Amino acid sequence: MFLEERRQAILELVQAEGRVAVSALSRRFGVSEVTIRADLQALADRGQLIRTHGGALPLSYGLHELSLVKRRHQQVAEKAEIGSAAADFVVDGEAIFVDSSSTALAILDHIKQRRDLTVVTNSLVVAQELLGLPNVAVVMPGGTLHHDTVSLIDANGLALLERYNIAKGFFGAHGLTLEDGLTDVSEAEANLKRPLVAMCRQVIAVLDATKWGRAGVASFAAVGDVDLVLTGSGAPPAMVSAVRDLGVDVHLV
Repeated sequence: MFLEERRQAILELVQAEGRVAVSALSRRFGVSEVTIRADLQALADRGQLIRTHGGALPLSYGLHELSLVKRRHQQVAEKAEIGSAAADFVVDGEAIFVDSSSTALAILDHIKQRRDLTVVTNSLVVAQELLGLPNVAVVMPGGTLHHDTVSLIDANGLALLERYNIAKGFFGAHGLTLEDGLTDVSEAEANLKRPLVAMCRQVIAVLDATKWGRAGVASFAAVGDVDLVLTGSGAPPAMVSAVRDLGVDVHLV
């Protein structure tokens, strides 16, 4: 198969399957992963697909990002259970990070009675939910407003947080895969979350069961960066076992 024929075949696979991995393409076409990466980059440079860490996505993928309003009405019961379980890990007197994901927002109702709690967040919704609680201090980094997530996004605004010892960070994600780790559909959001992951002593992923095996455009944490995953009972057993084998604690709720 000639180079352009292979690239056309790769493009058709991306459009048909919705996501392709470098390793799988390498086996399928009998060429090295280096060659496949060059193919994917060439197709991305032409504007024919979205290049991701470890693979590629169709251009239409970016159209599937849902606004926070819509996401809060999906898997509502499951997210409530995850939020309740996550709140059990929050201790009076500590600082925690809560991101702008709909699953992380489900934690808030269960922590409003905590004493001397500091909540670091880039989410305007989180800040509003905790407004007026004398026992909870809210700290927000600066940034540019991202309308879909109702959050402030700018990694340059994180310098303020260096004075805080953030005990736990609660991170939602568009998806989790063994290869890509925790991912987001927004490059800007991932760029903000990446340094925040490093700031947290304990990284807790809060994911409903639909997020397993999905990958967004940009990775913000490798599987090995995560200490605990709180997820629904419908998470795929084989993948849960594989994540546990990597030393990550997984709690099904």
